[in-house]
Amino acid sequence: MTQHTDVVVVGGGQAGLAAGYHLRRRRLDHVILDAGTAPGGSWQHMWDSLHLFSPAEHSSLPGRLMPAQVGEAHPDAGHVVDYLTDYEKRYDLPVRHGTRVDAVRRDADRLLVEADTGTWRARAVISATGTWTRPFLPAVPGRSVFTGRRLHTVDYRCPADFTGQRVIVVGGGNSGAQIAADLALHGGVEVTWATRRPPRFLPDDIDGRALFDVATARRRALEAGRGDTGGVASLGDIVAVPPVRAARDAGLLHAKPMFSRLTADGALWADDSHTAADAVVWCTGFRPALSHLSPLNLRGPRGHIPTDGTRALGEPRLHLLGHGDWTGPASATLIGVGRPARDAAGEIAHLLRG
Repeated sequence: MTQHTDVVVVGGGQAGLAAGYHLRRRRLDHVILDAGTAPGGSWQHMWDSLHLFSPAEHSSLPGRLMPAQVGEAHPDAGHVVDYLTDYEKRYDLPVRHGTRVDAVRRDADRLLVEADTGTWRARAVISATGTWTRPFLPAVPGRSVFTGRRLHTVDYRCPADFTGQRVIVVGGGNSGAQIAADLALHGGVEVTWATRRPPRFLPDDIDGRALFDVATARRRALEAGRGDTGGVASLGDIVAVPPVRAARDAGLLHAKPMFSRLTADGALWADDSHTAADAVVWCTGFRPALSHLSPLNLRGPRGHIPTDGTRALGEPRLHLLGHGDWTGPASATLIGVGRPARDAAGEIAHLLRG
C-alpha cells in the first residue's frame, strides 16, 4: 500500500525530532520513519559511562530545554534518552518506530520512500539517519588475523567486561580518549592507547558550549569567503571531561604512536616491539548512513552528497540533516541541529507552496 504525505523524515533520533518540530510549526503534513523500536536514537546504545560535553541547558532541541539531571553537571546518555522520549510525546510527533527505510527514488514530481512496512509518496524528504549504523574500521595490516575480541565504539559498554584483560584502544578522538580512560580507571585492565598522532586535549574549562560557538563562527567565516582560521582544531581535539581529566592527571592516559600491524595475539610496533592483547577496541569513527539514497545517484567525493546548506544540490526535494558540519555547523549535536532543521523546514515550505 502506498501512502501520501508532504514530507517524509527518515530517522527518528535527535535530528529527525528537530525536523519534525519545525515541520509541525510550518503546518506541513509529515511522517518520521525510524528503524529503532523505541525513542532515543543512537543514545540508547552508548556506553554506560558516557556523559554529554555540556550542561543540560546547553544540550537542548528547539522548543524545550533539557531538564538538569539530579547529581550530574553533565547528563548521561540515559537522561538524554528520557529527554528525547518526552520531546517526542510532548510535541506529538508522528514517529513510526520499527520502520526501516530501504530506498528513496524519484517518481515524476514525487519521491518514493520504500520501507519494510510499505511505500510513501512524498513531495520532499529529509534524511536524518546520522552515522551510528555505519562504524568505520581502517584497513590496518593484520586486522583479520587477530584472534582476540574485536570491537568498535558501538559495541563497547563497560570496563567490567574486560577485567583481567589486556586491551588496545585505537583512536585519538573523544571516544578513544573516553573509553581508554574508562578502562584505565576501572583497575584490573591493562590498557594501551594507540593514536595516529599525539592527542591534543582542549583546555579543561572548554566544553561543548565553546565548541558550538567555534564551529558556528568557522562556518560563517567560510560562507563569507574568509579563510578557515583553524576553528575547533586550533583548540585541540579532545574535550577533557572529568573521567578523561582524572585518568590523565593520574598518569593513566598515555598514547603510543599507531602500531604497524596486528598479529594473532597482539600488535607489532615500528620498533619491532610487541604488545600482547586480548581485545582491540576501534574508536575510529563513522561514515554517513546514506545507502537508502543510492537510487538517487547523488554521491560526491568521500561518499558525501554535495549540499547547499541542508539541500542536496542534485535533488532539491531532498535535505540532509545531522550529518556533521557539511549539513550545518555542529549539526550532529543536540544544540547544533535546531538551526539547520529550521532552515530545512523553511526551504521545504517555500518549495511546496511555490
